[in-house]
Amino acid sequence: MEKLDEVRSVLLSRVAEAAEPRSVLRSAELRELYGVITTLSAEERGAFGKKVNELKQELERAVTAREAELSKVDLPPIDVTAPMDVNAPRPELLPSERGTIHPLMREIDRISDIFNRMGFVTEESREIDDQFHMFESLNFPKGHPARDDYDTFMTEETDANGDRLIAPAHTSTMQNRVLKKYHGNLANGGAIAAIVPDRVFRNEDLDARHEHTFYQVEGMYVAKGVNVGNLIATLQEFLQEYYGKKLDVRVNPFYFPFTEPSFEFALSCPFCEGKNPDCKVCSGEGWIELLGCGMIHPNVLKAADIDPNEYTGFAFGCGIDRLVMMKYGIEDVRHFESGKLDFLEQF
Repeated sequence: MEKLDEVRSVLLSRVAEAAEPRSVLRSAELRELYGVITTLSAEERGAFGKKVNELKQELERAVTAREAELSKVDLPPIDVTAPMDVNAPRPELLPSERGTIHPLMREIDRISDIFNRMGFVTEESREIDDQFHMFESLNFPKGHPARDDYDTFMTEETDANGDRLIAPAHTSTMQNRVLKKYHGNLANGGAIAAIVPDRVFRNEDLDARHEHTFYQVEGMYVAKGVNVGNLIATLQEFLQEYYGKKLDVRVNPFYFPFTEPSFEFALSCPFCEGKNPDCKVCSGEGWIELLGCGMIHPNVLKAADIDPNEYTGFAFGCGIDRLVMMKYGIEDVRHFESGKLDFLEQF
């Protein structure tokens, strides 16, 4: 609790001085506090988690107050008919806080907040990566035919092995790094629990449902005795919290090289609940195929120096753009990158 009080003091001071106070809500110190939850005993976890959530709420109130303070800027009047004086002081720019947060950024914060409250830490991905983390660490050896399914963008620059660098086609490129970073949690009897929401890139033909640049959230959880039931329950709880209603879910067998067994995860349509044959979201089927998931393949655990005979885990990946489109009934994914104010100002 002493560390929590120390972080509270630091972050509140940072908010009071920040030009962009909302960035403090994504600070490394706050993420680390959520990471501590998974290392505590069951008796300690509830009390500590409650304190962290109270701190998050206190910071949000402080951020709102600071944003209101920054927005109070009195601009000097400008006489547009007067001759220009190049030596005259320039008027201050309008503060950026008067703008609106992009809907994807707002929803990424909400997604992170839900998982943070479930004990997951949030990590950032990279926009250029090497082929080891894109493929080999995820059980795609060189020459594996499954690599052909990833029509990726590559650069002219190469890594130390002579392989061309790559624009990640999924946030799974961070899985090996995250498993290694939090490996110590396992030794202390805790779990590795993390999500990675960030931008990914694919060579797609653009239409209302496909973009070459979009956002994805990767999640992983590793501990002793983790099973498929834990995976399904975690995703169901997240989706019910995100959409604010009770949902049925189902899994169908699928194939991913980095999970075994692998599944496609579907949820009951949160809009028509299977009762409207004309529903535009689920096409009247009542179910929506939403994401891929599965138990982390033993080879992926071994690549991160984790013994698959002692630990098991699950992983999942979901398109954030699609989550948001479903939540707000957005019909075209291209709106997010259009720069159209009449669309963006709705959020």
